[in-house]
Amino acid sequence: MSVERVIVGISGASGAALGKRVVERLAALPGIETHLVVSDAARRTLDLECGAGALAALLPLVRHHHPIGDIGASIASGSFPVRGMIVAPCSMQTLSAVATGRTDTLLTRAADVQLKERRRLVLIARETPLHLGHLRNMCAVTEMGAIVMPPVPAFYHRPQSVAEIVDHIAARAIDLLALGRSPLARSWEGGDFHSDPENVRISDSWP
Repeated sequence: MSVERVIVGISGASGAALGKRVVERLAALPGIETHLVVSDAARRTLDLECGAGALAALLPLVRHHHPIGDIGASIASGSFPVRGMIVAPCSMQTLSAVATGRTDTLLTRAADVQLKERRRLVLIARETPLHLGHLRNMCAVTEMGAIVMPPVPAFYHRPQSVAEIVDHIAARAIDLLALGRSPLARSWEGGDFHSDPENVRISDSWP
């Protein structure tokens, strides 16, 4: 089986569990090589929201963990082939940087590379309510080719815990990369639910 590379960026917005779950989900897929880049603010958010040591627990699940300041990393170049990138969560600062082409960190540089190479870039933009500047930045990145995916829960599958909501959002984000596998997220089709048969319900005790 050929290997497909995916970049996961975690920025400093609330919702660090989304990035954590994206990494965990990707690690469970055969033939996926995950490259992780975490902002300085996200390190703090991971500790606050997911518990001390949350980042350390993710490192064995990825192929490479790139320092945020390593602008010479492989993922900073368009010549390094990857399937796409998910930023989960995407802070408004990161969204603004992507919208204006500001590439002063490896996370925003990697996102910019996805756009210039016409690859999938999924931004789980986490903020509410939104002011006009946020909305304009969302329009700008969409016009540039990114997919803006606010982490809006899907209630049609009647989630029983926050963990199930987080899992569904993470699965939807991965599905947007079109990795050529069966969809991970449960879907709605005329009254029937459909999902990957190996998609196991997450325990209410998460995380």
